[in-house]
Amino acid sequence: MVDFLNLIRNENMKMFRAPRLFVMLGIVLALVIAISSVWFTVDKGQTAMWEVIITETMFLYWIVTIFAVIVASGTVAEEFSTGTIKLLLIRPWNRSKILLSKYISSLLFALFFAIVFLASLLLVNWIFFDLLGNGESVERLSQFTSMSNSEYMFKYYGLLFLNTVMTVTISFMLSTVFRSSVLAIAMALFIEIVVNNLMQLLAFVKYKWIDYVLFVHLDLTKFVGGNVASDGKTLGFSLSVLGVYYVIFIALTWIIFNKRDVAS
Repeated sequence: MVDFLNLIRNENMKMFRAPRLFVMLGIVLALVIAISSVWFTVDKGQTAMWEVIITETMFLYWIVTIFAVIVASGTVAEEFSTGTIKLLLIRPWNRSKILLSKYISSLLFALFFAIVFLASLLLVNWIFFDLLGNGESVERLSQFTSMSNSEYMFKYYGLLFLNTVMTVTISFMLSTVFRSSVLAIAMALFIEIVVNNLMQLLAFVKYKWIDYVLFVHLDLTKFVGGNVASDGKTLGFSLSVLGVYYVIFIALTWIIFNKRDVAS
């Protein structure tokens, strides 16, 4: 167990010591500050803080997913492209442990960025719309639910993060199978920008097979107000479908990585 934890620590050191981390953090923080400051200047602090936070989350959270995907896609593919995968495999760790350490580290990086993004939203908008605002705004975020605004926001954010986990897993699989971080990143962008929007339209088409298409279930935020969405699907059913795909992706990743010849 100690050796495995050391593996994860080594992977985390690679991720968190890379210069790109500070660039990513700077981009996230700059976008949050810029949008909140412009909103406050135009609105004069009339909008409720939680309303600003949920709106910015809707428009900016995809950046968290893309940054997590960039890191996850490179963690295996770069080992092959630089030839360092051979050095890893000659050490006293089996392939499964090496791959699992990289996958867990990728998820931890995604979690780290999600927390940083949420903390930035809360802090910046608390300063602008609570400390500097005039206090006359009306909290409208959860007016149609029995949840408090904070409960609504954290549930919404948690469902968003499940989407990130699936997208990171898909990218990790692609980068492992094809040894190409570019392909994995491109696929993630395609999923986030194109496929998700198209599949939300297909979800209302009356064909039973569409209910089992992965991309129809990636947007879990439609369940934030309850366990049944407007299209009739339940949260349990969507999680079950995602769970089946998740097992398939993980199995493919491990089988192909363990059987791959890295001698050449």
